[in-house]
Amino acid sequence: MNASPDSELTVTIGATVPTGFEHTAAEEVQEKIGVDARISRDRGRIYFPVTTDKLSEVHHLRSVDNLFVVVKEYDQYQFKESKEETLMELQELASKLPWTNALEVWKLNRTLKKKKSYRKGGNATKAKPADTGVCDAAEQQETAQELSAAEGDTKDAPDVESHQQEAAPEDKPIKFRVTCNRAGDKHSFSSNEAARDFGGAVQEFFQWKADMTKFDIEVLLNIHNEEMVVGIALTEESLHRRNISHFGPTTLRSTLCYGMLRLCKLQPSDVVLDPMCGTGAIPLEGAIEFNSSFYIAGDNNDMAVNRTLNNICHIQKRRADKGRMGSRKKNWDLYPSCLREMARVCRPGSGKAVLLTQDKKCFSKAISRMGGLWKKLHTVWVNVGGLHAGVYLLKRTAGVFGQTPEDVHESPGRHKTTHASSELWSSS
Repeated sequence: MNASPDSELTVTIGATVPTGFEHTAAEEVQEKIGVDARISRDRGRIYFPVTTDKLSEVHHLRSVDNLFVVVKEYDQYQFKESKEETLMELQELASKLPWTNALEVWKLNRTLKKKKSYRKGGNATKAKPADTGVCDAAEQQETAQELSAAEGDTKDAPDVESHQQEAAPEDKPIKFRVTCNRAGDKHSFSSNEAARDFGGAVQEFFQWKADMTKFDIEVLLNIHNEEMVVGIALTEESLHRRNISHFGPTTLRSTLCYGMLRLCKLQPSDVVLDPMCGTGAIPLEGAIEFNSSFYIAGDNNDMAVNRTLNNICHIQKRRADKGRMGSRKKNWDLYPSCLREMARVCRPGSGKAVLLTQDKKCFSKAISRMGGLWKKLHTVWVNVGGLHAGVYLLKRTAGVFGQTPEDVHESPGRHKTTHASSELWSSS
């Protein structure tokens, strides 16, 4: 981990992915983040470097289940033959690790969240046939030789630069837990024992408070044969749950669906048929991520069809809740963008558009700005549920799209807002 010339930290991000789709996930990382990903010997994980300014983009990857920032990697960790010696070594390791950059990334990651919530299930990898252990508060306190982690203890903790963590906002003590995912048959210890002893040492070092459910930080101890990775979780729950609210007995992970669809190398106008859609996981993922194709879903089970419909409604409601319906303030950018896009698809000299809006002032300004592309023919004043609105009939001018003075390129991203509560429109 180091700092780049523009003062951004460069760290290693680890990601769990559906087993077998590691190369697919690596391709997505290269395509969207622009870096090469390394596939772990422990199947189902990839690692890639990233600067902190791209952390939000990492969360938009579609092929990854859980994300974590790497504190330290050991390719050939020499575990002791004795259980007692190994556990003692893990305890001593806690104070020697380079925590600073990983904790800075964890802080930044928290600011990216719109609202705070706690990880109920954590980042234990349930799909792996491995030994998984999570240490609880009692075990950590016992291993830390009955060290008290009371709330007042955190107030005197040194800052991050001295490898100690500051108190959480509002002087609340930081709560944590350690999750150990272990695979291999040559270890003298269990995952629970590793999590317990390592967690106790972390607690003693940072003076954090152990909490199994309402934790702020989840420290990960991933052990696969001789490979060991210590990390800090960046996801509150697996990203594979992003599309589905109504689950069935055979619901596929959204991350797995993405991998399957990506293998198809879908092209615009391709038709994708899922005759056994279950809860609609595949067509939903496709419609969201590969939206230039057309999706047909069906099932001979009525309950499955109902679950699919409910999942569609859930996604539509979630999008509406995120402010997709627009506002008067956004209309000043939205209306000119819409008029320009409608002018692009309407036939010059004869195409028409009929629009309804309550925001008459904003729309009049937009029309005046787009005079080279549209001419207002008629206005009808109407009452819509007690709201006074105008219905505007516009005709496309003969101006060639892309060559009128008003036809200027807009800033990137504006075209993404294509719906507003104050307008309904159609064009021909």
